Amino acid sequence: MLERLIKKIFDVREGEFKVSLWMLAYIFLVIAVLLIIKPTVNALFLSELGIEQLPFAFLLVAVTAVATSYFYSKAVSKFPLKKVIEITLISSIVILIGLGFLLSFQVVSGVLLYFFYIWVAIYAVLSASQFWVLANLVFNIREAKRLFGFIGSGAIIGGIFGGYLTSILAPLIGNENLMFVAALLLFFCIPLLRKIWNIRVRKNGSIKKHKSATNISEPPLKLILKSKHLTYIASIVAVSVVVAKLVDYLFSDFASSAISDADDLTAFFAFWFSTFNLLSLVIQLFFTHRIVGIWGVGFSLLLLPIGIFGGSILFLLLPELSAVVVIKAMDGILKQSIHKSASELLTLPLPFELKNRTKSFIDVVVDSLATGIAGCLLIFVVRGLDLPSFYIGVLIIALVCLWLYFIYKVRIEYYKTFKSNLEVLTDNGKKTKKITHAKVSIVSGMRTVFKNGTENQILFMLEKLMEINDKRFADDVELLLENPSNKVKLSAIQNLYFLNSKSMTAEVSELLKIEDRELTIATLAYVLSFAHKDKSFVFDAYLEHSNERIAMAALYCLARAAKNNYSLKQRYSLLDRISVTLKNIEANDKDLTYVEAVIEILGVANMPIFYNKLIAFLKYENEHLVMTTIKAIGTATDPSMVQHIIPFLAQKNYRPTVMEAFKLYGQQILPLLRSTIQNREQPLSVLRFIPAAMQSFYSKDAVHHLLALLTDNDLTVRLEVVRALSAIRATHPQLKFNRYKVVSVIFDECKLHHQTLSSMHTQIIISYRNRNKSKKEIGDAERDARTSLLELLERRLDSGLERIFKLLGLRYHQKDVSIAYEGLLSEKQEAQHNAIEFLDNLLTGELKRKLLPIIEESALDISSEEELQKIKHKIPTELECFKLLLQGNDLKIKLTVLYLIAQQKEPRYLKMVENYLNDEDPKIRSFAVEAFEAITKNK
Repeated sequence: MLERLIKKIFDVREGEFKVSLWMLAYIFLVIAVLLIIKPTVNALFLSELGIEQLPFAFLLVAVTAVATSYFYSKAVSKFPLKKVIEITLISSIVILIGLGFLLSFQVVSGVLLYFFYIWVAIYAVLSASQFWVLANLVFNIREAKRLFGFIGSGAIIGGIFGGYLTSILAPLIGNENLMFVAALLLFFCIPLLRKIWNIRVRKNGSIKKHKSATNISEPPLKLILKSKHLTYIASIVAVSVVVAKLVDYLFSDFASSAISDADDLTAFFAFWFSTFNLLSLVIQLFFTHRIVGIWGVGFSLLLLPIGIFGGSILFLLLPELSAVVVIKAMDGILKQSIHKSASELLTLPLPFELKNRTKSFIDVVVDSLATGIAGCLLIFVVRGLDLPSFYIGVLIIALVCLWLYFIYKVRIEYYKTFKSNLEVLTDNGKKTKKITHAKVSIVSGMRTVFKNGTENQILFMLEKLMEINDKRFADDVELLLENPSNKVKLSAIQNLYFLNSKSMTAEVSELLKIEDRELTIATLAYVLSFAHKDKSFVFDAYLEHSNERIAMAALYCLARAAKNNYSLKQRYSLLDRISVTLKNIEANDKDLTYVEAVIEILGVANMPIFYNKLIAFLKYENEHLVMTTIKAIGTATDPSMVQHIIPFLAQKNYRPTVMEAFKLYGQQILPLLRSTIQNREQPLSVLRFIPAAMQSFYSKDAVHHLLALLTDNDLTVRLEVVRALSAIRATHPQLKFNRYKVVSVIFDECKLHHQTLSSMHTQIIISYRNRNKSKKEIGDAERDARTSLLELLERRLDSGLERIFKLLGLRYHQKDVSIAYEGLLSEKQEAQHNAIEFLDNLLTGELKRKLLPIIEESALDISSEEELQKIKHKIPTELECFKLLLQGNDLKIKLTVLYLIAQQKEPRYLKMVENYLNDEDPKIRSFAVEAFEAITKNK
C-alpha cells in the first residue's frame, strides 16, 4: 500500500523503488546526524563564546575549507568515490565519539569549540555534496528529474527527525550522550553505501559509462573558471551562502538576546529547525515535483531568493524576532525542498568526471569561502562601523538582487549545455573547415567566369545576372554569343534582351542557322524586341520561311505576342495557322520535334478551342512529349486545365515538371490546389504530393493555404502539409505562422498519439497472451493479421511523432527542435535522455505538460514487457480498441482491423462490422462484408 502510494506521488517506476528507498535512507541518516550535532555545537559556541565570535568562526571555516579542499581534490583523483565517502564517514564517526567523551568530561571550551564548529560546517556541506555526486552516478538524467524529489525528501525527514530528537533528548540525556547517538546513526550509512554501490553502480557499469574520454587532471578551480555553466553555479552557491549566513546571524543574534539559558536556546533552535523541515517536507511531497517538473529549473531557483527578499522587506519595516523568524523560515523551508532539487538538477548536463572533480569543491570550498566573506561583512558592519541590524537587512536585499542575476545567467547556460551535448551526441556539432578565399571584386570575378569558366559555371553566372540585370556586363555577354555551347548562347541572348539598349539584330540573326529550336525562338524574340513600332516585317519574313524550324519558332512568337492582341490574331490568321499545324501532325508522320513545337504553340496561344487537343497529348506514350504538354498547360494558365495535370504528381518522373507548370500559373493556383485537397477531387495517392507543390512558392500565401490544411483528416496528407510548412520555415524564417493554430494542432496530435499508443498497448498485451496458445486456438492468419496491425500502429506513431516535432519547429526555434528530434531518434540512450531534458527546458506551460509524457514514452522500447509497464494511460479492451481505430481516418488501419475481425470470427464484433457494410469506400465495404460473413458462418 505504502509502496503504491510512493510510486504514484513521485512517479517511481519498476526497478527503481528499492534503490531510491536506500538512497533516501542514506541522506536521512546524514541529515539527521547533522540536525543532532549542529544545534548542540551552535548552542555551546554561542553560550561559551558569545555572538561576537561568530564572524571569526565564519572566517576560520573558509580558511580550513580551502586547505581541506586541496587534499580532498587529490583524494578523488586517486581513489574511487566509494572509498573516499567511506573514509569521510569513518572519520566523522570517530570525531563524534571524541566530542561525546570531551563533553562528558566538560573540557570543551575555547579552541576546541572553534574546532567542532568548523568541523560541523564542513561536514554539513561535504557529506551532502558526496551524496549528490553519488546520486548523479546512480541515476540518469530522466530518472534524476523524477526521483531527486523523492530521495530529497529523505533529507527533510532526517532534518525533522534529528531536530525533534535533539529537542526531546537534550534535556533528558544531555548533549554529550547525543553525540554517541549521532555516531551510531552515521555508522548505518556505511552498509547502505556498499549496497547501493553493488546493486546499481557496479552492476550497471555506471562508472565506465560516465567516464569521459579525456582524463580531467586540471585543478577544480581552473575547471570551474573554464566553464560558464559551473562559474554561474559557483556564483549562485556563493551568494546564497553569504545571504544564508547573514540570515543565520540575525536569527542567532535576536534569539540569544531573547533566551539566555544554553539548554533552552538549544531547544529553541531545535524546535524551529525541525518545524522548518516539517513545512519543507510538505512542500517537497506536494509541490516540488509539480513546480520543478512543470515550470522548470529556472523558475524553481527564483522562489528562495524572492522569499528571502520579501522577508527582508518585512524585517526593515518590523525589526523584531518574529520578522527574523520569517526570513529564516523562507531559507529553511525552501532551501531543502524546491531550491535543493532545482540546484542539484543544474549539474545534470555536465559530464560525471567534471562533476566529481568540481561539485565537492563548489559545495565545500566555495560554500566555506562565502562563509568567510559573510564573516568579513559582519565584522565590518557590526564591529567596524557599529551599525544596527537594520543595515544587515539592506545588505541581504542587495545580495538577493545579485543572486537573481546569476540565476538568469545559469538558466541560459543550462539550456546551452544540453543543446551542445545533443549536437555532439547526434554529430551535429562537427565543425566544417572554413575555406577562406582572397577578396576579389564581384564584377571582375564574374567577368573571369564569362571568359574562362566551364559551361555550368557560365550558365550559373548568367542566371544570377538575369536577377540583378547589371548593364555593365552587356559587352561580356555579347561575346558569349560565340561560345560553342548552345545552352550558353541561349542564356546569353535571353540576358541581352534586358541588358542591351542598342540593337544587335544583324549579329543575332546568324544564330537562326543553328539547329536548336529553343535558341531559334529566343533569337526571334530578341529581334522582335527591337521592332518597337512595327513587328509585321519580322512575322512576314519568318512565318512562311522555308526552314520549318524557323517558321514554327515564328509561329510560337506570334502566338505569344497575339495572346492579348485580337487584331494581330486576325491579321495573321493565327487560328487557321495553328489548325494547319495540327492537321500536319494527323496527316503526316511528323517527328517528335515538330509535335513538341506544336504543343508549345498551343500552350502559349491559350485558345480554349484547342484545350481538348492539348489534353489529348497527355495520353501520349512518349514521356518527353507528356512533359512538354504539362509545361504548355502551365503556360496557358487556365484554371480549368489544372485538374488534368495534377494526377501526374503521383508519378516521380513527372512530378518536377508538374511543379514547374504550377510555378507558371503563379500564386493564383494556390486556392485551387487547396480546394482540390479539401474537396477530395483527386485520389489520396495524388493529394499527398500537393502540399510539396504549394511549398515550392515559399510565400505568405502558401503558408496561409497550407495552415488551412493542417487539420486534414487524412494523416498522410497532414504529414505532408506539416513537412511543407517546416521546409518553408527553414528557408524563409521571416514568414509568420499562426502560432495559436499550430499549438492547437499539436494538442490534436497529442490526443491521436495517446489513442494510437493505447491501441498498440492493447494489441501487444493480447499478443503476449496468445504466444503460448496452440494453432487450433489461434490460427496463423489471425497472428499475421495482428502483427500487421501492430506494424501499422507503430508506423502511425512514428509519423505522428514527426508531425509533432515539425509543428514544434513552427512554434519554437527550428534548429533546436530538430536537434532534439535527432537526439530522441538516436540509438544512444544518453542522447535520448539529453533530448528529453532539453525539451523539458524548451517547452512551456500546457504544451510541456501534454507533450513531455509522449516524448518520454517514445523513447521506451514498447516491445519489452518491463518498459511497457512504464507507460501510464488507460488500456482499452480489444472491443474499445477496434472501435477507436475504425472511427479514425487511416484507411489501411481500418482495413487491417476488419481483416483481423474476420480472422477472429467473434460474434461480439458483429454489430460493429454492420456499421461499415454500406460505407462510401468500396474497399471498406468489401472487407466489412468478408468480416460479416465470417462471423455469421461461425455462429
